[in-house]
Amino acid sequence: MRDLLTMQGRLESLFGRAMPGWVPAVDLAEFADRYVLSVELPGLKRENVHVEFQNRTLVIHGQRPGQACCPDRYLQIERGSGAFLRSFQFALAVDGDAITADLAEGILTVTVPKVAHPERHIEIA
Repeated sequence: MRDLLTMQGRLESLFGRAMPGWVPAVDLAEFADRYVLSVELPGLKRENVHVEFQNRTLVIHGQRPGQACCPDRYLQIERGSGAFLRSFQFALAVDGDAITADLAEGILTVTVPKVAHPERHIEIA
C-alpha cells in the first residue's frame, strides 16, 4: 500500500498537482467583524503547526508524525500523516496584525479580524 501511495505522489508531482500528505478539515465562518477558522488537527502539538499571514493570504501548515512502528501489513489506512498545508484568501480587507490562533482539544481556532471601514460622506464639488 505504501508503494502505491508513493507512486501516486510521484505521478501527481509530474503533472503539477502534488498534494500535501493529508488535508485537515476546516470550517470557515464569517461574522460582521471577523472570520473564524476551525481546523481539525487531532493529536498535533503547537510546535507541529504554523500559522502565517502574508499578502492577504492566511497559510496554515505543519507536520503530523507517522506511526512509530509499522506492521507487516495494513488492513486499512485512513489517518493521514506527513506535511499538510491549507491557504485562505479573504475578499474583504483583514487586520493581519490582530490575527489570533489557539489550539485546544485537537481544534485550531484562528480568528481573523476584518478592517473596519467607517462610512464616509463625500461632498460633491
